[in-house]
Amino acid sequence: MAVTTAVVETQYAEQFKEFLRAEPIARLSALRREAFAIFSQIGFPTPRLEDWKYTNVSSLVSGLWLIDSSESELVDSDLPFLQRFSFERNGFTALNQAFGKISVIRIPKGTNVESPFEFTFGGEDGKAIFPHVLVIAEAGSKATLIETYASKAKSFTNAAVQILVEDDAHLTHYRVQKDSAEAFNYCVTEVNIGRGASYNSTNINLGGGLSRHDIELKFTAEGGEAWVDGLYMLNGAQHHDTHSIIDHTVPNCTSHQNYKGVLNDKSRAVFNGKVFVRENAHGTDAQQQNKNLLMSNEARVDTKPQLEIFNDDVKCSHGATVGQLEEEELFYLLTRGLPENLARNLLTYGFAEEVIRKIGIESIKSDLDEAVLNRLNVKLEV
Repeated sequence: MAVTTAVVETQYAEQFKEFLRAEPIARLSALRREAFAIFSQIGFPTPRLEDWKYTNVSSLVSGLWLIDSSESELVDSDLPFLQRFSFERNGFTALNQAFGKISVIRIPKGTNVESPFEFTFGGEDGKAIFPHVLVIAEAGSKATLIETYASKAKSFTNAAVQILVEDDAHLTHYRVQKDSAEAFNYCVTEVNIGRGASYNSTNINLGGGLSRHDIELKFTAEGGEAWVDGLYMLNGAQHHDTHSIIDHTVPNCTSHQNYKGVLNDKSRAVFNGKVFVRENAHGTDAQQQNKNLLMSNEARVDTKPQLEIFNDDVKCSHGATVGQLEEEELFYLLTRGLPENLARNLLTYGFAEEVIRKIGIESIKSDLDEAVLNRLNVKLEV
């Protein structure tokens, strides 16, 4: 479905005028105007674009959403970081920059913050929310970030998270999307990693009728390390799309990516992971895997892991698998007297649990364990 400028303006322009009147920061107001102009020009992405080939958002575009106009927390000193956001990437990011409710988390230099920073977003029925979070982990700091989406109704979440991990800082990031099955969720995460810094993320996608997560991670100085792992577990007619870019622009950095999918019924998943190793990035170690388990003959996944390497002195690998449960493993459990449904669920649980057990906060891990068990047809109890 092509989205014309007239359709876009009819849906959002009047609300944007009202929203802009309440913006107290002149430079931010100008940035919002610029972003909305881009949105009005390009509209929402369509399957004609290669990066959106398998994800059609026409059902979202045809809806009328009431914009949540909550106030932002931004101050002038944080504006340069916000201005680095790549809002031109698509209509969603432009719209987020235009309407974004901005929150800022700053982790002071050299501090170890034991209690996690938590933020939870949930849209109400018929409403659109535009959270935009800036996270600055200053040099030598250590902290954990928990990001949760839990809409209870048919809503539209358009979120952006910008993360700066400065030199020798360590940031652990858990992202859980468990929106209503009627909800639409789009989120982009942009991460910049400094010298000797560490970023460890786990992304869990369970909810939403239609959801997409774009991840763009860039190493900006030597010695950085990143883990970008995830699990999507879908049933019914759910559709989830993950697009990731990991950009090795400097030497001697390491990235690990392990994404898993469990698909049932008529659900559909998309995974497109691209790793760049630039000409100067010698000593790079980049590993990428995407594994998918199809529990139904009608489930479908489109997976495309990619490496673009412009340096010979590197160690890189990537791969993808799409299949069903291993018959030998299933047969082994059946010979031990387990009912077939229980045996299948044990194997499915074990497949998903590899990602979930990375989570170091027991309350989150327990909630996710329960959510995974609820997705299975039989409880794991004999």
